[in-house]
Amino acid sequence: MSARFALLAALLLPGFACAATHEVKIEGMQFSPAALVVKKGDKVVWRNADPVPHTATAAGSFDSKTIAAGRSWSHTVGKAGKFAYVCNLHPTMKGTLVVE
Repeated sequence: MSARFALLAALLLPGFACAATHEVKIEGMQFSPAALVVKKGDKVVWRNADPVPHTATAAGSFDSKTIAAGRSWSHTVGKAGKFAYVCNLHPTMKGTLVVE
């Protein structure tokens, strides 16, 4: 019975069935990709592969606080728009998240 419900939900609630997870790698003192397009409801994971801490901060929208070396932080996007973000610890590091 639950398999039928899941199939029905997938057909009737495309946002439920289509949510995806995206990754932004932090390495070499940059965000990669520097620009990422996602859909509302998707999850974005920032993974810090640098030996120093970083942040992913879009004023008024999201703030990872400090992401330690070797750690990650995720954010599920809730509203559409274009969000420029920076690393508060290294302001030359910039990225853009576009939510459709």
